[in-house]
Amino acid sequence: MDRVRSAFNRMVQSERYSRFTLQPAVDGERHIEVKLSEDAAEAGDSAGGSPSFRPAPRRQPRSTLCYLALGTLLIFVTGYVLGYISHREKAVEAASCAQGAEAAGHPVVTPDDYSPDDDSPEANAQMDWEDVTQLLTQKLTSQDFEKTLSDFDSPRRLAGSAEDVHLVNRVFGAFKDAGMDPWNDVHYVQLQTPDSLRPNRVVFGSDVFEPTGYLAYSATGAVQGELVYGNYGRPEDLDVLRSSGVGLSGAVLLLRAGKISFAEQVNNAAAKGAAAALIYPDSQDYDYVADTALYGHVHLGSGDPYTPGFPSFNHTQFPPANSSGLPKIPAQTITASMALALLQKIGGPESAASFKGGLVGVAYRLGGSVNVTVEVNNVLVNKELHNVFGVIKGFTDPDRYVVLGAQRDAWGKGYARATVGTAVLVQLARAVREMVNGNDETKTARIRVQTPEEPGVRQLERRRVRERRRHRVAGGRGSFMASASPLLYSLLENTMRGVKSPLGSVYDMVGTGNWDAQILKPMSSDDPAYPFLAFSGIPSVSFHFISPGTEAYSYYGTNLDSVDHLAYQTNHRTGEMAALAAQFAGQMALRLVHDHLIRLDVGRYSNVVTKAVSRAYRRVQQLTKVGPASAYETRTSGQLKGVDGNWLNRARGSFQRAARGLNTDIQNTDLTDVEAARILNDRLMTVEHSLLSPYVSPLETPFRHILLGRGAHTLASVAETDDMEQLHTQLALATWTLQGCANAMVGNIWDLDQQI
Repeated sequence: MDRVRSAFNRMVQSERYSRFTLQPAVDGERHIEVKLSEDAAEAGDSAGGSPSFRPAPRRQPRSTLCYLALGTLLIFVTGYVLGYISHREKAVEAASCAQGAEAAGHPVVTPDDYSPDDDSPEANAQMDWEDVTQLLTQKLTSQDFEKTLSDFDSPRRLAGSAEDVHLVNRVFGAFKDAGMDPWNDVHYVQLQTPDSLRPNRVVFGSDVFEPTGYLAYSATGAVQGELVYGNYGRPEDLDVLRSSGVGLSGAVLLLRAGKISFAEQVNNAAAKGAAAALIYPDSQDYDYVADTALYGHVHLGSGDPYTPGFPSFNHTQFPPANSSGLPKIPAQTITASMALALLQKIGGPESAASFKGGLVGVAYRLGGSVNVTVEVNNVLVNKELHNVFGVIKGFTDPDRYVVLGAQRDAWGKGYARATVGTAVLVQLARAVREMVNGNDETKTARIRVQTPEEPGVRQLERRRVRERRRHRVAGGRGSFMASASPLLYSLLENTMRGVKSPLGSVYDMVGTGNWDAQILKPMSSDDPAYPFLAFSGIPSVSFHFISPGTEAYSYYGTNLDSVDHLAYQTNHRTGEMAALAAQFAGQMALRLVHDHLIRLDVGRYSNVVTKAVSRAYRRVQQLTKVGPASAYETRTSGQLKGVDGNWLNRARGSFQRAARGLNTDIQNTDLTDVEAARILNDRLMTVEHSLLSPYVSPLETPFRHILLGRGAHTLASVAETDDMEQLHTQLALATWTLQGCANAMVGNIWDLDQQI
């Protein structure tokens, strides 16, 4: 045995591992150098050979091979004998025990008769998808929702109010009854409210208006300027004013609500030099009574704007910081009747047809000749807010989350904005809990009902979350709209085909044609799902049912958002629409936890990337071809040297090849293999997060997504830029971000060059 052991050791020691070094290019070629371990290198040097040459292993003497074969045979025989003896002893012992049990009158269970406990996860075969959808439909009925909607209705639900705390306790109790081990997440947030002693005012000649509505996080103070009417305040609207010779510097811009968020309207006005912004609901867009007040906020960001980029935890010392999304100018909402008084005396040039609204007796002139004073006296207050969480933990992937969320607070009653979403979430949590209790659930469902704060984004970002939002789910009946990450487009479409309503499938509800153009809308910055998508890179979706011919429920942000107005919009079938919304949300969530492979379609992202890159490439080509006699001559001299739009094109090609490679790997993988599916899931989940630019600060640029975010780092900004000094940097960093996403999709770093 000693000679066998010695021979085996000599054979093993003769094998050496090599180090591969990629040498710098010489004469246009790259060389691979292969180095042995240090002792081999020294032996090569002493023999006068090259250190990059690996000699063949020494041939073993025949006697050594014979001893090795005999030793192997001896080990095998010894192991076989020991195994046989051990097995025989266990068999004799088992037989003896069986005889004793039989003699005592106890039943005898043999290995062939054994089956796992019915309550264990392994014992339950996973239901097929048709069974899942049928069971979900049975558990979510309109009758169930009538009572739940009544339970969570409230005449007032302002964030941090006593009514809000009462709703927290109701939701907490519902989650506890469902066996979801709920918990509260408490935060202390700076909110802005009107000053009860000094109301906000708009002074126009002899008219003094004191509106009750307001825009939270507006700049405060009093400013005066020429009144200018700017339609919806979109960039194209403000360009019309400039081309019409109406100056915006120092002006007070009167805008009608709609098309874009309040925050975007105020941000656009400030960017053009306006001194303040007034926003009103025009009768062409909103079926309001003349004195309906509007409420909202103008923070172009998410969460507490005084702790940008991180949550507001109590007793944590943060450095003084303001969000870059806080407006620099005062902003105030006014009623339609107040706007009518202003527009009747505004004067100035005639407006285009697209600027004309529905107020009677108004020519909608552009203004610029009379002054108005805007005074905003809002104050900051510190409020304690609660987020309620519940969890349905999975068995095979308990560390992966699928999050379903709803907003609980609102200005006024907030029936469609908050009550319906909260009721849908609570009922859905109950139904899902009953369905998966004792079954083999693949991934963890994390349920939450929240106030405006988004405290858990950082943690969820690390846990690879898919976010599903229950915000404004039912605002009408007969049509449907959604905003989502392109990764979820296919899942969204398939769910629309699968969910049935009294009007047919959700897909049939909106009619035939280009469903992308009819249904999908860009996710706006005031959508509660937007921070998850553009700040944390988490694939997210929000949706809502609406009345045909409309884009949104018109009573959001007003005291008219009540049970009666929603009943009118839904043909008095609010319970039916809430149940339909719950079934839709539930099917999307359960589809993600039902299969080992999550339903994210990276191929749908390729089209989005191609369109964005094409627009940016065309813009770069335009700027690089500017002739020497152009107005750009002095500004571009030397600025575009070395700039090449093909940088982005090559990164786009890498993205598309990586996406095709990932889809090929999915097709060639046994998806019943849990570990193999988990590896593919990691590659799918890295796509969205890798599209966040690592080259900008989350403090200054919170929405870092290069395709869906906001800021100079985005491909949309490259496609519209006139800043020649920044173009080179913008182009290079956007290219590296896109290329980095392609690299992350490949998964195995050693396959990068080969695959993309």
